[in-house]
Amino acid sequence: MDLVRVEKVDELYDRIYCETWLAKELESFFTFRVPGYQFMPQYRSGVWDGNIRIFNPRDMFLYSGLHEYLKTFCAERNYQLDWITDYSADEFSVKECDEFISTLNIPYEVRDYQKKAFIHAIRNRKSMLLSPTGSGKSFIIYLITRYYDRKTLIIVPTTSLVHQMVSDFKSYGFDPDNCHKIYSGQERKTDKQVTVTTWQSIYKLDKKWFVPYKLTIGDEAHLFKAKSLTSIINKLNRCPYRFGFTGTLDGTQTHRLVLEGLFGPVEKIITTAELIDKKVLSKFRIKCIVLSYSDDERKANVSKTYQQEMDFLVKHQGRLKFVKNLVASLEGNTLLLFQYVEKHGKVIYDELSAMLPNRPVYFVHGGIEGEERENIRALVEMNNDAVIVASYGTFSTGINIRNLHNIVFSSPSKSRIRNLQSIGRGLRLGDNKQECVLYDIADDLSWKSKRNYTLGHFVERVKIYNQEKFQNKIYTVKLNG
Repeated sequence: MDLVRVEKVDELYDRIYCETWLAKELESFFTFRVPGYQFMPQYRSGVWDGNIRIFNPRDMFLYSGLHEYLKTFCAERNYQLDWITDYSADEFSVKECDEFISTLNIPYEVRDYQKKAFIHAIRNRKSMLLSPTGSGKSFIIYLITRYYDRKTLIIVPTTSLVHQMVSDFKSYGFDPDNCHKIYSGQERKTDKQVTVTTWQSIYKLDKKWFVPYKLTIGDEAHLFKAKSLTSIINKLNRCPYRFGFTGTLDGTQTHRLVLEGLFGPVEKIITTAELIDKKVLSKFRIKCIVLSYSDDERKANVSKTYQQEMDFLVKHQGRLKFVKNLVASLEGNTLLLFQYVEKHGKVIYDELSAMLPNRPVYFVHGGIEGEERENIRALVEMNNDAVIVASYGTFSTGINIRNLHNIVFSSPSKSRIRNLQSIGRGLRLGDNKQECVLYDIADDLSWKSKRNYTLGHFVERVKIYNQEKFQNKIYTVKLNG
């Protein structure tokens, strides 16, 4: 029987020992096409073949987070797998979990699935925990941080989430003076136990900076740029405990494998549908509004590129009027999400501000500082008729607004991650809230057999809604120019 031997190199890599021909098989097994590779400049110029190769037969290194895939590879081919290094799980019982949590004096009820996630993390030392918005990821992170009780690096994608993570820790009973926040312009050096940072602030730092950290947690890990994330984790190759958290994977194998390689195998904690059934999350439904355009407008757009179509839509006065009238008619707090700041978001904000002089209307985009975004979030929590006009990049992920009644998708997108994360903004339970409604605005510019780009994106969104078992209904509205 052909033999594959595995030996630990460090906390990130294993070295594989096998015959050369078998290493070539491994390379092929761990090679995947990148979605959309054919449109990327490196591919078009012939510099890159469109593949990501997880295993390199030259150095024989493989991410240690991919053990399950290696087991599958060997089992399918009847190869013998020999572990030189012992990777047995740590012992951590349910009783030990309960006893530890009781010492923290948590001012909240600890839910069963949160304990499940915590126990899994401690037993396995490394993992990619898949837990949707509203499941209390920051609380699970807090439990892990307190259990290991050592120098900890928590990495998040945005400045807003730096502030929110520290705020959440404080609400669980942690002294915020033991947390150091790093984002643009902030000091990188600290003696504090916990550092919460954006990945953009640290990925270029020297490897020596990372040495003291013994626990690393990546929150909203799906949003980290692959090269930057790899750069950071490579510098943490002596960090023995490493966990990634996300509510959403994009459905592609390459995306999942890279994250699992860096953090460990995916463990699904609970689904959004289950959280709604348990009444942990708000009731939720989707109204899909398909705007139908005139024949002249359809003909005029039939040969346009995606970007030209988007330019047409964001400048369309009839569409703008419909969106602002929709928002004005909605009761409760409303989050409107847009893609382009100057030519779309600012225009909507200005129109709504003039249209709704007696309601608070806020404008949030990348140029708004994190602390100001956090202040806006807090103000909306105390309101019942506020409007937030926000870019997807700033408010689609991680921002907790419990008192949110409506979400409006004013810009089309087919991104699974962006759409599900955006939906997550409305799923929090609030004191004055029975349910949240998403208004998904789509645009039908199809002419004869040719379907326009953004309508195709809408079809993909509906597939996601059905997969996630979200109640949805489609309405068609004829739009005037």
